[in-house]
Amino acid sequence: MDHSKPHNPLKIFLAVDGSEHSQATAALLCDLSLPPASSITVLAVLTKRQTVSQAVLQVALDKTQSLLREKGVKVKTGLLQGHPAEALTRLADEENPDLIVLGAKGLRATLGILLGGVAQQVVEYAHQPVLVVRLPCTGLRRVLLVNDGSAHGQQVVKYLTGFPLPRGTEVQVMHVLPPLMPPDYVVRPWPVGPEVIPPLPSREDEKIALQQAEAEEHEGQALLADTVEALKSSGVQATSVLKRGDAATEIIEYAKANHVDLIAAGSRGLSQVRGWLLGSVSRKLLHYAGCSVLIVKGKPDMVK
Repeated sequence: MDHSKPHNPLKIFLAVDGSEHSQATAALLCDLSLPPASSITVLAVLTKRQTVSQAVLQVALDKTQSLLREKGVKVKTGLLQGHPAEALTRLADEENPDLIVLGAKGLRATLGILLGGVAQQVVEYAHQPVLVVRLPCTGLRRVLLVNDGSAHGQQVVKYLTGFPLPRGTEVQVMHVLPPLMPPDYVVRPWPVGPEVIPPLPSREDEKIALQQAEAEEHEGQALLADTVEALKSSGVQATSVLKRGDAATEIIEYAKANHVDLIAAGSRGLSQVRGWLLGSVSRKLLHYAGCSVLIVKGKPDMVK
């Protein structure tokens, strides 16, 4: 990555609770090339049931603050009360940070669950970009940016051009084409009037399917080329990857095979249907990817 183009200062919310995952979040932020004047607010939430004591949370706040200050970052802390996800998203709506960072699982996470309830709810309901950090976290050396060609895919591209990735980070841009349809799945016209239009010959079906696949590949390659160029113009050197198949499956398998540290993806953001707030691909990445995930949502003109 080329750092010749300066980035704007970032305002970051970092949620901690003393768990291993929340400790990893601070280490990851220390690895970033944060611009001067950036600020980090370290937050913990004391619930009414107090399953995690105030003393434990205060230790987590102090430890994280000390670690970040050693890196020369402007840091302040805050202890909130209430439901963790609700308290965090409410404050985020009031102060509008550029990024919310939290661990994939907290102290109260259920064994075997890859994504804790608080992390899931914050990503679902926050209006700001959210970075969910998952163990093991060894820095950001390989980043996979996913662009589906939609406005939501473009917004994550725009966001990453201003994201202070560490020097030497490898960025790859991935686009996943839809699965190939068998020739007999080609859409045919329905009968019109009194005459029935006969089905197309199978050879013609294959020709149409091949033309459609070639057109999709051409569009996919063009999208990737435009994305790489947009990143390059902002000082981010990137390469491209074109796959075909189920989007979430292809992304997760590629990330695992290539030891990706972070997947960055867009999401359509809040939906009118409660419970369907994230796109299905974004949700699958959060639950099943074995690495950290950055979800950028909202309207493109809202992304700073």
